Amino acid sequence: MEKLYEKLAAEVVKNIGSGLYQTGERLPSVRVQSRQLAVSVSTVVAAYRLLEQWGYVAAHDRSGYVVSHRVNLAAVEPATSSPYAKPGPVTGQELVLRLVKAANNPDVIQFGAAVPDRSFLPVRAIQQAQIRVARNQSAESIDYAFPPGLPALRRQIARHMSEFGCATGPDEIIITNGCQEALTLALKAVTKPGDIVAIESPTFYGLLQVLESLGLEALEMPTNPRTGISVAALDLALTRWDVKACVIVPNFSNPLGFCMPDENKKALIKKLHQHNIPLIEDDVYGDLGFGPIRPSVCKGLVAEAALSQFELDQGDEKIAGLELAKRAEPEIFYCGSFSKTLSPGLRVGWIVPPRKYHEQIEYKKYVLNLATPTSSQMVVAEMLTNGVYQRQLRKVRQQYAIAVNRVSEAVIRFFPNGTKVTRPEGGCVIWLELPEHVNSVELANQAIKLGISISPGPIFSASGKYLNFIRISCACEWTPQVEDALARVARLIH
Repeated sequence: MEKLYEKLAAEVVKNIGSGLYQTGERLPSVRVQSRQLAVSVSTVVAAYRLLEQWGYVAAHDRSGYVVSHRVNLAAVEPATSSPYAKPGPVTGQELVLRLVKAANNPDVIQFGAAVPDRSFLPVRAIQQAQIRVARNQSAESIDYAFPPGLPALRRQIARHMSEFGCATGPDEIIITNGCQEALTLALKAVTKPGDIVAIESPTFYGLLQVLESLGLEALEMPTNPRTGISVAALDLALTRWDVKACVIVPNFSNPLGFCMPDENKKALIKKLHQHNIPLIEDDVYGDLGFGPIRPSVCKGLVAEAALSQFELDQGDEKIAGLELAKRAEPEIFYCGSFSKTLSPGLRVGWIVPPRKYHEQIEYKKYVLNLATPTSSQMVVAEMLTNGVYQRQLRKVRQQYAIAVNRVSEAVIRFFPNGTKVTRPEGGCVIWLELPEHVNSVELANQAIKLGISISPGPIFSASGKYLNFIRISCACEWTPQVEDALARVARLIH
């Protein structure tokens, strides 16, 4: 039977969805709600706390509860993509260099590169951690932390991964310069120039640059903005093409923002395992969901399935069964980073490769650039150890939820009728399908002349598709100038 506070929470959700309460607005105070609805103060408190768990509101000091996440029911999402069903080389990535240069220009309003504004980052906490490292570990911080990386950081990452169901030992982790280097190392381990790699479409242009630099061909797979890569289409493609690896972003993909349901993740793992194809899992946005529950990762689902399948009654038999399970597991390379949560400039990421590739990845990392900067590793380890990272996550998840919804609402308000907008469940970007006549490359050229950076759709495709699509990063501080910039882009489209 539904409790009274649950009914109240559901009613508030309905009001948020209808637009009665806008993103960033304060809900009526607990005492006002109690008086108006003739319910107890404790009932209202329970309802507001439930809304906070669901990710719809955030508690602000001295401000009460503020709306942080509103699912915009008016927004129509783009349909499942339909890329060319044939592998080919990556083209058109020269556009990205201009995007990156714009990200470094403080005079440009940044909707292009998905680099968080400083207001989304724990700048002061990082500075304090740097001071503590310089004071307490100054001698060690100037040495190389050769692969696999700083032991203290690897222990903290292993603990963090265990919190979302991915049991990983510190010795299984290798520290990298961000997630992109982790992806590069994984692909180098399982492919050679000319090999075919299956990817989502659209996908993050950084992955396309890695494929291009390694001389690999991309096989773009149909991808749904709600459920991710089409496992059925991938299954068909694997019977036609000699695919050597598959790269996906299962949680809050860039640019679509979807979170693959667990059943889809399991189906994907099973299908790739049947064809003996490694899965490279990019989980850079996994910690940035808008809801109360951190989504699973493929690496963790495999371990969970192995344990349940091979767990025996007791003692040595159980251990032997689990070891057998691990040897029979699908090959999954897990890649993560702190670039979107703590700081892109620290350049700290990591990879958890299958056991048989561990030494190879360590060596390739060493040859590539010797080591990830020691001081950066120490700073991140310090922030994980002291609980700063978890506090930052609680804060930045709400910030991203508010930012995504504010920008989405402005897009729906300003852009032409018929514009389709994704409804991400996490991360900081939205993907827009504009009217068919719009050339997003020309639109980006015109916008940059006005001091506004946006990402044209073709850079998210190996074959230059999505000409009438754009990606917008919402990780910018909301100001009247930012709102006006969206209106100006809309006028260019009109």
